[in-house]
Amino acid sequence: MNLRIKLLIITVLLLLAAGGTVACLLYRAVFSNNIDGQSAIYIYISTGSVYEDILGILDENKVLKNKKSFDRIAKIKQYPKHIRSGRYRIDLKMSNNELINRLRSGSQEAVNFMFNNIRTKEQFAKRVAEQLEITEMELIDLLNDNDFLTAYNLNSETALTIFIPNTYKIWWNTSAENFVKKMHSQYMLFWTEERKEQAEKIPLTPTEVIILASIVEEENHRLEEQARIAGVYINRLKIGMPLQADPTLKLAWNDFTIKRLLDFHKEIISPYNTYKIAGLPPGSIRIPSSSCVDAVLNYEKHNYLYMCAKEDLSGYHNFAVTLSQHNANATKYHNTLNKNKIR
Repeated sequence: MNLRIKLLIITVLLLLAAGGTVACLLYRAVFSNNIDGQSAIYIYISTGSVYEDILGILDENKVLKNKKSFDRIAKIKQYPKHIRSGRYRIDLKMSNNELINRLRSGSQEAVNFMFNNIRTKEQFAKRVAEQLEITEMELIDLLNDNDFLTAYNLNSETALTIFIPNTYKIWWNTSAENFVKKMHSQYMLFWTEERKEQAEKIPLTPTEVIILASIVEEENHRLEEQARIAGVYINRLKIGMPLQADPTLKLAWNDFTIKRLLDFHKEIISPYNTYKIAGLPPGSIRIPSSSCVDAVLNYEKHNYLYMCAKEDLSGYHNFAVTLSQHNANATKYHNTLNKNKIR
């Protein structure tokens, strides 16, 4: 074997060895685990993000063991041209290939969105913004946009009545418009034929039931008394008597910290002053729980027209059929307030 053939064979072997090394390195870069950390984490890719933003997010969260290998494979797979926003779970032992495929395909995981104990649009918008990509102002503006709300038979006063407290699966990057659409679809599911029939018998519309439930829940958040309180208000509605609901006055004054309502409070000019204006107010004064809505639909049938907080300050009420009985209950309650110097 002459020297030329030997050199050729050596060259071929070296090329094969080099190629094998490159192939091995490439295989490792593509398929080997490249996730750092002790447990799975979630990353959030905002709408409008570019590839450099993704690298920053991965770096900030200390996701990758080898940033260069991720970058190399991401560009080979053309991920920079296929950025998708969302909430992504990154599991331990994922390879660059698995991670890029998940991000590139938009295989995100939904948020378990939940809320309760909400009074105002501002509180609700803040709760939403804490869990989803939607900003507070985006949602508030939408809930005040009568043109937008008309499609849902709502207005700026009744906008909160379609939100039923619960836990919902929602994409983190859902737009404000699609969020309202999603919540409305859940509202429609809540209003079963049975519930609609119960509302018709009162008779109230679903929106009116929600408004009344919001007042009932502000009067007492304890479920065991809500059906009886609802019965008082329904009795008043049926005879055209003003609701005279203290919680609506607090909303009119925009002050739920008021501990003792006085005569001057009842003079405020507001559609929520149920001492001055008969019937239900134009909107809800909180987002009531589904259990309270059901308490209204299954209201207790009785003859009570009056109620007053108990003098033991337990949060429960004394109920009365006549005004004289009510005045006696009110005197006991006010004496307790005076004794405790509650002004």
